Amino acid sequence: MIALSQQEKTILSLIEPVADGIGMEIVRVRLMGGKRPILQIMTEKAGGAPTNVEDCADLSHAISPVLEAADPVSDPYRLEVSTPGIDRPLTRKGDFGRWTGHLAKVELAMPISGRRRFQGIITREDDRGVAIELDDESELVAQVDEMSKASLVLTDELIDAAKKAGGLPPQPDDEDFSGLDVDDSEDEDNEDNKEESGANR
Repeated sequence: MIALSQQEKTILSLIEPVADGIGMEIVRVRLMGGKRPILQIMTEKAGGAPTNVEDCADLSHAISPVLEAADPVSDPYRLEVSTPGIDRPLTRKGDFGRWTGHLAKVELAMPISGRRRFQGIITREDDRGVAIELDDESELVAQVDEMSKASLVLTDELIDAAKKAGGLPPQPDDEDFSGLDVDDSEDEDNEDNKEESGANR
């Protein structure tokens, strides 16, 4: 679930080795359409260590020349690098095990008895899959690759756990958030050369 489309998978293959080289992990890659597409990269330090704005900026600067050279997105786009957030997406094997005891919502690629969406408490993650205790006390067990979407649900307990783990992570709307604009066009006021943007392609 880190990358869904073939284009996103191509981008992941380009940036993942760069991230590994500076001790970062890619949590999710999404290319969102619009007049000016946004390439959203969610990242965190290896092993889920606390990640800050500077870490996001470091990855942004590291992957920029790689993306510029490979040109996997033909149109001008904005590159946005951030941490996953508190109610983070769960995209990889091991993600669920780190958040045992917390509430999660899961969408399966193929329905079970006509149902695809589930919500409950993560009770374990092992070789048999991810186990989630549902409200009716039944249990959903599924492999990560059987899911199309999954994320934590924001609760007071989750916020407390995030604080204890090293503080609330930076988000794109934070004042000191650093992203990267990648654009072939030149704005009249040269807006794309701001520190927030980073550089132009």
